[in-house]
Amino acid sequence: MVVRIGLVAASDRASAGEYEDRGTPALRDYLRTRITTAHEFVERLIPDDYSTIVSTLTSLVDEEKCSLVFTTGGTGPSPRDLTPEATEAVCDRILPGFGEAMRRASYDIVPTAILSRQIVGTRGACLIVNLPGKPSAIAECLDVIMAAIPDCVDLI
Repeated sequence: MVVRIGLVAASDRASAGEYEDRGTPALRDYLRTRITTAHEFVERLIPDDYSTIVSTLTSLVDEEKCSLVFTTGGTGPSPRDLTPEATEAVCDRILPGFGEAMRRASYDIVPTAILSRQIVGTRGACLIVNLPGKPSAIAECLDVIMAAIPDCVDLI
């Protein structure tokens, strides 16, 4: 069996072609070195739009049958950063310890990490993980939470 993993980059400018999305490639490269189960990525580059994020997450879980979905971007304090709200809307339950651990680890590197609002939750059997959009921050956050993911999703 091949596990499907959704990768979603939420960025108005990247989705409009104004600059290159760097979060998805960094996330893909990181996961390829950590996930040993046969897997495939289902990637989406979308604008920071609440309805679009909700429909994309719902589609990846319900229609594309992803077991795990990672988002990058849209977790800051800007009015257009709506990924956490959209994630919460589609999740059955939120797992606050993940977000707390990611912010704590990032805070040791950059104090503005307290502004980050990433959350993690479940929709059915799928784990949805919000990550920052900066490639180095993606790795920093994943380094902290990857050990707990197998307890939520049988992947690694």
